[in-house]
Amino acid sequence: MHVKLHPTFADTRSGQAAKAITSACVHCGLCLPTCPTYLDSRDERDSPRGRIYLIKNLLETGEASSQTQLHLDRCLTCRSCETHCPSGMQYGELIDIGRDLMEQAAPRPAAPRVLRWLLRFILSRPRLLQLGLAVAQFLRPLLPAGLRRKVPLRQIQKALPAHQHARKMLIFQGCVQSAATPNTNDAVYRVLDRLGISLIQAPKAGCCGAVNYHLAAHADGLDNMRRNIDAWWPYIQHHGAEAIISSASGCGAMLVDYGRLLADDADYAKKAQRVSQLSRDIGEILIDEDISSLPISAQVGKVAIHSPCTLQHALQQPDLIATLLQRAGFDIAITTEKLLCCGSAGTYSILQSTISEKLRDKTLQTLEHDEPAVIATANIGCQLHLQAAAGIPVVHWIELLDTESTCS
Repeated sequence: MHVKLHPTFADTRSGQAAKAITSACVHCGLCLPTCPTYLDSRDERDSPRGRIYLIKNLLETGEASSQTQLHLDRCLTCRSCETHCPSGMQYGELIDIGRDLMEQAAPRPAAPRVLRWLLRFILSRPRLLQLGLAVAQFLRPLLPAGLRRKVPLRQIQKALPAHQHARKMLIFQGCVQSAATPNTNDAVYRVLDRLGISLIQAPKAGCCGAVNYHLAAHADGLDNMRRNIDAWWPYIQHHGAEAIISSASGCGAMLVDYGRLLADDADYAKKAQRVSQLSRDIGEILIDEDISSLPISAQVGKVAIHSPCTLQHALQQPDLIATLLQRAGFDIAITTEKLLCCGSAGTYSILQSTISEKLRDKTLQTLEHDEPAVIATANIGCQLHLQAAAGIPVVHWIELLDTESTCS
């Protein structure tokens, strides 16, 4: 696909990058049946190919209409199209650039602009989020049923292991997960402790940057990344941390991208590349460990596996959860078809709630087909989104390997 850049973008790094990525598209249309929003609307503008054309038009004219904004907003950034593209199209990178340029070409009205700012401000600050959740949990019994189901129950945390092992890894606490389901990372501590690995928490680390970056606030997202690199670097350089672990695949997908996103930053490029090299999903750590010694609860029952888009397409680990839980001896439920996006997609479930809920209901229908006792996922956003409508518990899969979680 040939792109002739408008003078506004001709000498910009983002314009040149978008042009190069767009040129990989060969119009084949193989992405269409992999796109949840296209399958829902059958509107080509809600497909990867259609959105590529919209971004191409923006690059060539320097203008974006309300329709461009509508259809780019509807993209889940699930990146399923990338996995199935024969040309190796880097669609996730292109949609981020396109949204950034769109915000400049077609500024939003005040109300949606304020909403997006509030989401970025609150969701990227764990302490503020914890406070808001505490209030919501206190008022939970008084809330309407639909809203009540969206408020996670308060979790009672248990003591963390005090052992100090020779092997050490950094743990990324995250924002929403640390506030809403703190037992997930607690389970990571306990499971790795049993395997002879100690975890280090860097107190000054914060949001991974995904919320800001994917809502087109690129400068703020990059600042989040630099702050994390500064917080982790002493432990990488002087304390022998062999990996940076994330138990939220959405955050993990952003961490492995630090090297690319900060490649032009003279002060951070090399450090960012090192951070990306060290970043691992907790499943990627356990797949290389002997987990046969872990005490598994026999009372869990049949487990339905939900592999989030970030694990499937960004981290390229579609079978990771199923492989680990099968190795551990769990009974895995049969699903009726291959899963597409559940509709969570970061802030998508708030900003595009109608489409999001339709996708969630379809996902749950697939997951609950074999009458499982529990659904296991790998991302906090998916977990909360599915739990709001599921008839059975939805947990992070690492909790199934931790008897203090499964027996509580």
